[in-house]
Amino acid sequence: MKLIDTHCHIYLDEFKSDINELMERGRKAGVEKYYLPAIDSETTKAMLDLEAAYPGTCIAMMGLHPCSVKANYKSELDQVYQWLEVRNFIAIGEIGLDFYWDKTFQKEQYEAFNIQMQWALDYQIPIVIHTRNAMSETIDAVKPYAAKGLTGIFHCFGGSLEEAEQIMELGFYMGIGGVVTYKKSGLTEVLRKTGLERVVLETDAPYLTPVPYRGKRNESSYLIHIVDKIAEAVQLSPEQVAKITTANAEKIFGY
Repeated sequence: MKLIDTHCHIYLDEFKSDINELMERGRKAGVEKYYLPAIDSETTKAMLDLEAAYPGTCIAMMGLHPCSVKANYKSELDQVYQWLEVRNFIAIGEIGLDFYWDKTFQKEQYEAFNIQMQWALDYQIPIVIHTRNAMSETIDAVKPYAAKGLTGIFHCFGGSLEEAEQIMELGFYMGIGGVVTYKKSGLTEVLRKTGLERVVLETDAPYLTPVPYRGKRNESSYLIHIVDKIAEAVQLSPEQVAKITTANAEKIFGY
């Protein structure tokens, strides 16, 4: 079974002590690629170092996370742009809108999101979107760029059927992770109706750990539990779920 973790932060300090063992567990579980979303300048070096340590297996994105949009956001965006100018990245991400923790820089979040979506169009690469307590606002922000050909993933999708349908109409994909294993998520019902045509797998490690490991540090080898839950929901075999979602990931990223 070939799997792709389209969204994991395994370059963070939580993994420093056992990254080699983690990668080996992932390999045994069938995980062949790990896409690394950027956060901000403070974590760029760790992300790129991990990519260099596992070339062709760990693949970096570049971008400014909405929770890192603060007073210095223009300086942070300058650094994102400088990286985009000097080397290729698989995507711009993770970017978007987060109105859960702090709305102080709401206007600046919109500006940073719009700037980075335009860069993705300019560089002809997809985006990976973070949205929390801002789904309708995020969809509305994406629409004019999607109309120009922008594609990407709504990472950590946990929304309604109506929101899923809007995302698919834009030509975007939904990243499904550990939340699908939570009893109250409602995601299995959504997936039964949408199917897997626009679904990719992710862990968001170290966050959002699936059952039966909920409450512990997440890692990419746990994708198999997400696959099993999705397979149960859509009445396909785990192997079929792996094949479809892997093909979707390779299509969206072109790799």
